[in-house]
Amino acid sequence: MTKPVQARSFDAIAADYDAHRPSYPPALFDAVEELAGVELAGARVADVGAGTGLGTARLHERGARVTAVEPGDGMAGQFRRSLPDVSLVRGDGNNLPLRTGSMDLITYAQSWHWTDPARSIPEVRRVLRPGGALALWWNDGDPTVEWLVDQENRMRVFFGVEIPAVPSHRARFRAELPDGLDFRTRQVTWSRRVPIDAHVANLATHSDFLIGDPAAVRDYFDRERALLKALFPDGEVEEAYLVSLAVARL
Repeated sequence: MTKPVQARSFDAIAADYDAHRPSYPPALFDAVEELAGVELAGARVADVGAGTGLGTARLHERGARVTAVEPGDGMAGQFRRSLPDVSLVRGDGNNLPLRTGSMDLITYAQSWHWTDPARSIPEVRRVLRPGGALALWWNDGDPTVEWLVDQENRMRVFFGVEIPAVPSHRARFRAELPDGLDFRTRQVTWSRRVPIDAHVANLATHSDFLIGDPAAVRDYFDRERALLKALFPDGEVEEAYLVSLAVARL
């Protein structure tokens, strides 16, 4: 399945995505300001691949003049319901529908990997003002938390992906950062406590499950839910996250 088709798989479950995907901690945006040299209050920010607006909302709360860019019909519809007062334009990172030199900061929350860097990097350079910055970040399970590592390994087995010998907290930086830009990096840990069913619903919004065989996916989640209920008899889990942030000034 092609990358654009997989990326658009979220459109059918936009409401679930908005309800169950984690947001981002305040410390992340403190780090964005520091590494980018941009104060978010009053800054012109484009949040690309905005989805339902989980990252956009936090930027807006910090006072940024944010414009969201989202290609998917379902995700854009949910965005407008969640954030009716925030500007949204339709498009993607490979062809930004934004004026040249119009932005102080361009952000990608969980979405840079859906772009073609050969096209998206020139678009970043075009749209940013001189001295502007590009910020990329990803929420991943904390690789120091044993039950989350075990869960990640079960998912790898399900999808037929090799299990790494040692979980790496630097994996996003090695796998995702494009060449040709000078990135500074920072990692932020945070957590949230949620019911087991909400945790499973979060997992179910990931694209690999969305494009999988429905019967096999249902069976997988039935087994996962039962396992988690045995591990956590009080019915709640502490989801521990590691946010990997990379910022390049242009």
